[in-house]
Amino acid sequence: MSNSATSGAALAAAGVTGGGARAAKAASRGAFNFTFGLLILAVLWGIGGHLIASDPKTANFAGFGLLPTLKALPELWNMGKLQAATHASGYRLGMGLLIAIAVGIPVGIIMGRVTWFRKLTDSPFQFLRMISPLSWMPITVLVFSAWDHSIIFLVAFASVWPVIYQTAAGLAKVDPAWFKVARNLGAKPSQMLTQIILPAISFDIFTGIRLALGVAWVVLVPAELLGVTSGLGYAIKDARETLSYDHLTAMVLTIGIIGYLLDTICALLIKRFSWHRGDL
Repeated sequence: MSNSATSGAALAAAGVTGGGARAAKAASRGAFNFTFGLLILAVLWGIGGHLIASDPKTANFAGFGLLPTLKALPELWNMGKLQAATHASGYRLGMGLLIAIAVGIPVGIIMGRVTWFRKLTDSPFQFLRMISPLSWMPITVLVFSAWDHSIIFLVAFASVWPVIYQTAAGLAKVDPAWFKVARNLGAKPSQMLTQIILPAISFDIFTGIRLALGVAWVVLVPAELLGVTSGLGYAIKDARETLSYDHLTAMVLTIGIIGYLLDTICALLIKRFSWHRGDL
């Protein structure tokens, strides 16, 4: 083997080693930030709970503290309340998001490709987007026969807009020359969609879904405070009415954990299935 080949192999090995070291360092730094951030939050929560419990005026609300909340989690799990509430809320969230994705992606693609449609729908869509989804609740109760259907509609209505606008924005960034080349090569509309449009805007679609998930999760819980007898929102309402403050904060903590995990999964999917490789 020549000296130049040996030098090249050595440089390649050094590059791989250096890249691995940088990745390990970044992972270590991320784990430290995650752990330290949660530790700060736990300390502040613990201090706040201690102040509440030590004051005679607020001692009745001692269940809001960190330790009572952590003790309530296994209790709720053994009673089956945590699993039942999560299952009910997960079903409503999943159905609402599926509807938002099924509607939002095609509409976003049409907005990105058809100029007159984008101009025609921009004003009404912006008007509807700025209306609080929860304000539609009295109307949905009259339209739908079941509360589940009403909540699913509210979740879908709230989460469809990020999907629509992110999809349209992603398609607007695609080089028009790609479509000209595809047409010159005889590409059919279905091939244009599957071979050019969807791969090119996959990052934007997944980003829109991630944003939609955050909006849907925020809307879901207050929507469940009214009418239904299941779900995380109902569990919070029930704990408040029975003055079980430790159960209330345990459910709030559960909502935060589930929401964080869902957002993390979306971020990983964006990195895995998108041809973009930017930091999220």
